[in-house]
Order: sequence, then structure tokens, then C-alpha cells
Amino acid sequence: MTEGPAGQARWQELTKSECFALLSGERLGRVAVIDDRGPAVFPVNFVLDRHMVVFRTDEGTKLDAACRGSRVAFEIDGTDEAARTGWSVVVRGEATEVTDPAELARLRRLRLSPWAPGTKARYVRILPAKLTGRRILAPPAAVGRGGEPPPGPAAHTGR
Repeated sequence: MTEGPAGQARWQELTKSECFALLSGERLGRVAVIDDRGPAVFPVNFVLDRHMVVFRTDEGTKLDAACRGSRVAFEIDGTDEAARTGWSVVVRGEATEVTDPAELARLRRLRLSPWAPGTKARYVRILPAKLTGRRILAPPAAVGRGGEPPPGPAAHTGR
């Protein structure tokens, strides 16, 4: 765990097991790709399958990246506002389109239902090369009643 000076937030590195547990419990994440205009980030519904992120898509930037075997980043996060904590998991790896008929048949049986319009008939898998995660914790002294930070010097007006 890394801690800042007293009274500051600190973070804790998550284990691979914790990262995979968080990934398996979520269904919405963001995939970051690089296209001819630079980085682009897209929300996608996904499933964790055999320690790989899988999402459905149609023709376009995400599928183009997968057809090129591009390196991508995938991220999920969550917060507990009452406790002033949060976490983030990032998967970096290669995006590939799944084309094997037997593998496609297996993936179609998974619960993977995109929210966005369109058929989303193409399946993309992210082959993880690097998996990282962090949990961020607010310092106990920084949380007052109701989860709000205590008033600082600017809150005192002298009136």
C-alpha cells in the first residue's frame, strides 16, 4: 500500500485475483483504441471469459482495431461514495476478432447483451498482456459526518 502524508488519500495495489474478481462482477467497461485521429475510448458491455475480456461490436473503429490485432486498453472502475473509496482495473493487451465457428458458438451462449443499438454480431477478445488494479482509500480523518470532508480554513468566514 502506498500512503501519502498524514491526512491524504492512499492507494493499494490489487492482486491479479482481485482484479479478475472485479472484472467478473461487472458488465460495462471502456475500451481504448488508437485510430488515425489518435486515442478513442468507447463504452462496451463485456464478459470475462477464461481470463479474457470479450465484447460484441459492429463494423467500425473497435472492429478495425481487432482486425489489425491492435494493442488496446480496457478499464472498469467503481466507487463507494459513502466510504469515499474507489477502485480501477486496467487490462492492456491485443484485441482480436473471434472468427472460429466453434468458439463463436460457445461465446454466443454466454450472457453478453449489448445495450447500444445495432446487431453487434462480431465478437472481439482482448488477450491480456498486463493486468493492473488499484483501490483508493480516503484517509479516516478526512471523512466527517455524512461522508463529507471536514470544513477547511476557507469554510470559516468569521461572521
